[in-house]
Amino acid sequence: MGRSYRSRARVRRGFRIVIARNAFGGLAHYLDGLDVQRSVVGALIMRELHTRYGRENIGYAWLLVEPMLLATSVAVLHGNAGAHGGEDLLPIPFALGGYCMFMVFRSVIGRAESTLEANKPLLFHRMVTIFDMLVARALLEAASTLLALVVLLGLSWTLGYGGVPASPLVMLAGFGYMVWFSFALSMPICAASYFSKAVGKFVHPLTYLAMPISGTFFLLAWVPEPYRGMLYWFPLNQIFEMFHTGQFASVRSPYFDVMYVTFWCLGLTFLGLVSLRIVRKHVHLS
Repeated sequence: MGRSYRSRARVRRGFRIVIARNAFGGLAHYLDGLDVQRSVVGALIMRELHTRYGRENIGYAWLLVEPMLLATSVAVLHGNAGAHGGEDLLPIPFALGGYCMFMVFRSVIGRAESTLEANKPLLFHRMVTIFDMLVARALLEAASTLLALVVLLGLSWTLGYGGVPASPLVMLAGFGYMVWFSFALSMPICAASYFSKAVGKFVHPLTYLAMPISGTFFLLAWVPEPYRGMLYWFPLNQIFEMFHTGQFASVRSPYFDVMYVTFWCLGLTFLGLVSLRIVRKHVHLS
């Protein structure tokens, strides 16, 4: 009996060791894969930087200067607008925040339709995927716009045109949701654009048509019913509401639902991943 018990115990220990080795081996393989994809995305970002800005004139500095110029121009145009709320809700920081957020949406969506054609030869490399290409472009747009936003809001605070964000984490959460939503939407747009060039013709005008109804320059509290109720279901509006709630202490918007926005982002991400899987089967390299 004693020998039988000891033999069964050794067998159980052996099984546990095998399971542990397989688990750690799978985790190590997964982490190695993530490290490879991180290197691939980093290389794609550097390639995109060099292709887009080159080394002439101010070179990579355009990464920051371009969004700063656009956002500053829009803020100046809205600088004389009257205040609509508390004393911290000033027009210049409101316009800066709103337009920088919209720039993320416009840039990520607008560049999606040319991503595959511009980078198609890179698919000869087994480690490079269409997903990596879109991730690289989205991260580049998000990083440049966020840096420009931080610099411009800092300048507006220094010059007395605005204050510091009331809840920086909520503000960053809104920015993060905008990046996620834009990236998720860019995947099916990229796939559809490969099958039909006409898709790209509609993307840009529709993006600009979304600006006046997206909450870029207004809060839902300022919109009368029944239009407020209709605009509430547009996920971009809820993302802007979240962002401005974090930006201004006087804004405590009840018009955003984190779960609603999350479900939208998850649904678009699933649709995007499926669409990229489908389009990859139709991409022929020669």
